[in-house]
Amino acid sequence: MKITKDLYQSSLALLTDFYQLTMAYAYWKSGKAEQEAVFNLFFRKHPFQGGFTLAAGLDYVIDYCKNFKFEKADISYLEDMKSKEGSPVFEKAFLDYLSKMKFSCDIDAVEEGTVVFPNSPLVRVKGPLIQCQLLETALLNILNFQTLIATKAARINLAAKGEPVLEFGLRRAQGIDGALAASRASYIGGCASTSNVMAGKLFGIPVSGTHAHSWIMSFETELEAFEAYADAFPDNCIFLVDTYDTLNGVKNAIKVGKALRSKGKEMIGIRIDSGDLAYYSNKAREMLDAEGFKDAKIVASNDLDEHIITSLKTQEASINVWGVGTKLVTAFDQPALGAVYKLSAIRNEDGDWEPKIKLSQQSLKINIPGFHNVKRYYSKDKAVADIIYLEDKPIDPKGVIIIDPIDPTRRKRLMPYFYQEEILLKEIFRKGEIVYDSPTMDQIRSRAKSQLESLDKTHKRLVNPHLYPVGLEENLHQLRMELVLKAKKLDHETD
Repeated sequence: MKITKDLYQSSLALLTDFYQLTMAYAYWKSGKAEQEAVFNLFFRKHPFQGGFTLAAGLDYVIDYCKNFKFEKADISYLEDMKSKEGSPVFEKAFLDYLSKMKFSCDIDAVEEGTVVFPNSPLVRVKGPLIQCQLLETALLNILNFQTLIATKAARINLAAKGEPVLEFGLRRAQGIDGALAASRASYIGGCASTSNVMAGKLFGIPVSGTHAHSWIMSFETELEAFEAYADAFPDNCIFLVDTYDTLNGVKNAIKVGKALRSKGKEMIGIRIDSGDLAYYSNKAREMLDAEGFKDAKIVASNDLDEHIITSLKTQEASINVWGVGTKLVTAFDQPALGAVYKLSAIRNEDGDWEPKIKLSQQSLKINIPGFHNVKRYYSKDKAVADIIYLEDKPIDPKGVIIIDPIDPTRRKRLMPYFYQEEILLKEIFRKGEIVYDSPTMDQIRSRAKSQLESLDKTHKRLVNPHLYPVGLEENLHQLRMELVLKAKKLDHETD
């Protein structure tokens, strides 16, 4: 099947916050537009009070950057903007600059399907200051949402313990693009299929679905509805049994299942969408087994999430397939990831990288300065720890101490020669040209699966997970502390 690419075939340069444009104008006006800078996109806390996060959305970022430009209609709109005094907001020369600007940044990023942790960069952007700044809003918009949904999907699939999870949240999703992105991210997170046919077409995701209550209600009786559906789709019969009376619905499904069997076909199963799912699934299982339908699946839906699925598992519900909609595609219990995009270094007049620090009263909000990367250590295919390090300071192979960026008293000694290692930030763009060969959706999904398998089960607990060790290499920790102290001294001197 041909998978549609170039999701954003026309530029979305104006999909940005207005202050990005005002800063871009001020950079240009002050002669700093072409000064080289480095920005990092990262998040500070795992969503859902979990122990891991699953990166997603890079393919959207690639499409966005490949097509990044200001088109005539964009320039015309900006040209018409007026200040309160009635004068143009932007000079014509600046708009001419934007119209001729060609994307020329280097981008390194964590691959989709990678397990990631707080404070580690998901994306590093290096290039002209003005371009790096203009990318901020769109990159955050894309990666915040898809990473959030992929993580939610992974949690739900962990709760399902290998049983298929079907995503069908299209009707409850946050608009058209939100629905498509959610279906894509859900598949990366482990869902077996989507109800979203357009997502199936665009991304090659398997689609699934049978019928709704309206189908049953359009007939005089439930039995007639089941018979008609079996006549139309003899190879795809999952009967929704709770329109009127759930257990009577199971009886009708069994009747039609026997008729199908007499024709050499087999009923796939039933779906229960309301009521006491543990009770009705167990009663349905007894009825199906007694009539020789031991292989018939029982699909459950009705506002499920990882916590309800875990509860139903504890109750020993006879459910084989889980249909999840609203609480997945809207990330119901946490509506945003909260990733940020911060300047970490700028090229000075001597051509050297000058690290930059942002202070805060909260240590959580002090950024990590410099031109840095992330390395993951594995032992026998199990992730051991991540180290954030300066690229120009080699890691000592004889041993290194990683220091928690929030609590410097938390430290861990690593002996790198004991481990396999992976540098997490991969080259995506160089000087504006794509150098990355994007994997297929199934390859991304497989990476997510193997990445989750590499985590110890204690990090994947849905409640009170064990903290995975991520820390700064000692040189980077020292640089950060020096910059913090220097900035605080300057702040006091200017009081």
